[in-house]
Amino acid sequence: MGCFIKFSSPAILFMFLSLLLIPTSAHVQVNEGGYISAVISKKGLDFFKNYLINKATSSIIPLELPDIEKSKKIPLIGKVHMALSNIIIYSVEIDSSYVETGDPDLLLAVSGATADCGMNWEYSYGSWLLPTISDSGAATVLVEGLEVGLTVSLKEQGGIVKVILVDCGSHVRDISIKVDGGASWLYQALFEAFEGKIKSAVESAVTKKISELITKLDSIFQSLPKQIPVSDIASMNTSFVRSPVLSDSSVEVEINGLFTAISGTSMLNYYHKGFESSASCSSPAKMIGIQLNENVFSSGALVYFNANRLHWIIDDIPEKSVLNTSGWRHIIPQLYTQYPNDGMNLYIAVTSPPKIHVSEHDIGGTIDLDMTINVLDSSEVIPVACISLVINTSCFPEIKGDNLAGVIRLNDFKASLTWSRIGNLNMHIFQSMMSTILKTGFLPYINAHLRRGFPLPLPSGFTLENAEIFCTNSWVVVCSDLAALSLTK
Repeated sequence: MGCFIKFSSPAILFMFLSLLLIPTSAHVQVNEGGYISAVISKKGLDFFKNYLINKATSSIIPLELPDIEKSKKIPLIGKVHMALSNIIIYSVEIDSSYVETGDPDLLLAVSGATADCGMNWEYSYGSWLLPTISDSGAATVLVEGLEVGLTVSLKEQGGIVKVILVDCGSHVRDISIKVDGGASWLYQALFEAFEGKIKSAVESAVTKKISELITKLDSIFQSLPKQIPVSDIASMNTSFVRSPVLSDSSVEVEINGLFTAISGTSMLNYYHKGFESSASCSSPAKMIGIQLNENVFSSGALVYFNANRLHWIIDDIPEKSVLNTSGWRHIIPQLYTQYPNDGMNLYIAVTSPPKIHVSEHDIGGTIDLDMTINVLDSSEVIPVACISLVINTSCFPEIKGDNLAGVIRLNDFKASLTWSRIGNLNMHIFQSMMSTILKTGFLPYINAHLRRGFPLPLPSGFTLENAEIFCTNSWVVVCSDLAALSLTK
């Protein structure tokens, strides 16, 4: 066959591919480019392989083999019927393993593995002249030089990755049998009669197990949802946009990555990726690199804007004077004159989808707002003026645990009067008060959510370790090692 992996490879393959192909986010058409991609480096592939081999060896043991029977003619004894039953592989030791990638297939292999088996034996013989003689007992078998290998192809079909078994096979180099009890001739008879059959039974059982698990794995991928809800109004499409790309030293998967409304409205009409990312993790020592296009963030903002969720009432602010007409007496005298010492609140509404762009330094945002000034006169809420604002913000993303987070900072803003019931307002004088409101009222509310962040697309059961993050033109790039959660607790 030319390539092999040990008999625990069925579980290894199942777990390995499940981790490797866990989708990341959003809604797509097959021919559209993805907005989120993940590249698993050679170091990452080796990490997964080693972790999964350890998990797999414990998950498939014990492995039961079918019973074996055979009749053999023994000198001086005659024809003897022999049978092996309860053949169970109960431990495995692995000498070496490797994973190889290359367009278009993935090869998983383990070589030089040894396995310990236990079994029961029995025999009987006799003739019309002699009574039937029989005996039974136990034996152990050491399987040496066990090699099993499989090649799979990963193909995108309709937004789902199909796992196709291209080739699989196994080979046992040698076995040794230790018989407990029995006649002196039994060992040699068992070895001669069953050496080939035991080897064949191990090889057949392993190959069959691989095929069954590949079929099961493919079925699981076919049933994966193409959209995963992330809130009551937004979901992320989990469709693949193309087949995984396998190079000599890495595997890349690409997802559309855009947020969509629960109603299913696609974002594809709104966004164009422009150009492919040329950024990558500069350190080859990192296991995984995740790239997020700026349109991932813009699509989320659009979903929430269309759902009418980007509006707030500010009725509490550290600068308390802002929420009383007395604090405005020198800025808008007529406001204080008409409503002396009345409480106030500020209704802020985003008036168009925020524009988000990623540069080499940070994530920039342009947000159009209307801020309505309300006076609380007794039990009545009285709108007295509306200010239109265009604010420019910046944010450098950071990693918090396994989340992508950040804090927005105000760069500058422009304000203009939309309407007023308290006369004309001097917007130049108004600038200082607006800056205070934005910095101490509006942005802290937004940042309270952004500091928590949103989860990055990671394989289940793993966490980021020593993560680095940087921005480049249109892309946010996360480079990190991974650690198993069970090992970090």
